[in-house]
Amino acid sequence: MKLITKWLLSAMALLFVAYVYTGVEVRNFTAALVAAFVIGLFNMVVRPALVVLTLPVTVLTLGLFLFVINALMFWAAATVLEGFNVKGFLPALVGSVIYSAIGVVIDSALERLFPKK
Repeated sequence: MKLITKWLLSAMALLFVAYVYTGVEVRNFTAALVAAFVIGLFNMVVRPALVVLTLPVTVLTLGLFLFVINALMFWAAATVLEGFNVKGFLPALVGSVIYSAIGVVIDSALERLFPKK
């Protein structure tokens, strides 16, 4: 139940990002659902490998390079999907920061609603 709720709220967060920032476009809620799924999948599969491969750069930039990795995951999802469009790297960076901030709020709220046993 928690996973489905997080997925739905993440799709709504993606729609919110598209609403407040013109560099990100989402056609409809179905496209947002698919995009939230693909972003989550990329973050689960590809992101850990990128984090390990770019560890020296991440250390040199005191962790700021992780924002670039998040933007790349966001942008990669947009290139794979129809109905979800990001207009370039800088919009991907801004969109991923907004999306991640909303994701932190969603995770915090879901922890309170569905506490670990």
